Amino acid sequence: MSNLNDARQKINAIDKEMAKLFVERMKVSKEVAEYKMEHGLPIFDRIREEEVIKRNTELVNDNDLKKYYVMFLQDLMDTSKAYQQELMEGLRVGYSGVEGAFGYIAAKKMFKNATLISYPDFSSCYKACEKGECDIVVLPVENSYAGDVGTVMDLMFSGSLYVNQMIDLDVVHNLIACKGATKESVKTVYSHAQALAQCAKYLHDNNFEEREYPNTAIAAKMVAEKNDPTIAAIASIETAELYNLEVLDTNINVSRNNTTRFAAFSRVQNLPNRTAKMGEHFILVFTVKNEAGALASTLNIIGSHGFNMRALRSRPMKELMWNYYFYIELDGNINTEDGQDMLRQISSMCDRLKLVGTYTSIVNK
Repeated sequence: MSNLNDARQKINAIDKEMAKLFVERMKVSKEVAEYKMEHGLPIFDRIREEEVIKRNTELVNDNDLKKYYVMFLQDLMDTSKAYQQELMEGLRVGYSGVEGAFGYIAAKKMFKNATLISYPDFSSCYKACEKGECDIVVLPVENSYAGDVGTVMDLMFSGSLYVNQMIDLDVVHNLIACKGATKESVKTVYSHAQALAQCAKYLHDNNFEEREYPNTAIAAKMVAEKNDPTIAAIASIETAELYNLEVLDTNINVSRNNTTRFAAFSRVQNLPNRTAKMGEHFILVFTVKNEAGALASTLNIIGSHGFNMRALRSRPMKELMWNYYFYIELDGNINTEDGQDMLRQISSMCDRLKLVGTYTSIVNK
């Protein structure tokens, strides 16, 4: 029995030291949360967690204990994330539309515990963050079906905010109506023009009359208020739940691969560590000098530094007729020596050059 007591006394002493270290670690975790809040970064960083587990597990020499240490580390990081989520309750995140809109859903997925603030359009949402009315704004940048969101791309070029996070949100359209309505009772369907277009075949096949509305969620709200079984809306399941509506039919999109990319914008730029890692991306917007081959030379510089282009688009400049700026997304770490050297070289070819942001790939579950 004395040996058991001795072992317990040792465990008590170790636990006492671990409690002190735990408090210290959580204080640092708070600093991490504050940094993420300021920069609009996600709580969960899969690559960082994998690095921590790999590096720290190598410190354990007992092979029989390694797997248990991995479990210990994962539990500890899960606790840190839960603490950071709680700290983020004071974060103010803007989105365009009303509760239940896809912008609302994306913001909720990115910042689960934040206070979400609605704005009527993309520009007012973006400017609210610039003025400090909110800490972060979540806006769509591209839809796999409809293409670029030009207004947001223009804000990237002309505005002062930075992209520090991206998420791909699957857009699933559903036919929703008031309680007691049936598919047979519905005559008219309301939704955003894009949603109506994406469900055009379904609407035609069912002989529904189409009516445009400013937003899918606003259409759903109107249907809930009217409580009329002859009208329905096209919107998300989340919107149906929010407004206590019946889901009459699901997945009515023409395309089953309908995804919208949303970006989190903040006033502070985040740069990755200089050590290159998988999953890093960055965005540049620029104008080239009015010289023959200027764009080709710029692209050659990018290619010579080993950065792969994910997207290249041109947009007309509002203030100058027949002049264009270019938007480019690239794979890789811009904060490496290669990345910084590339920026120096292409800046000599560009009249204007802006690093809009850096982000890591996030898989939406």
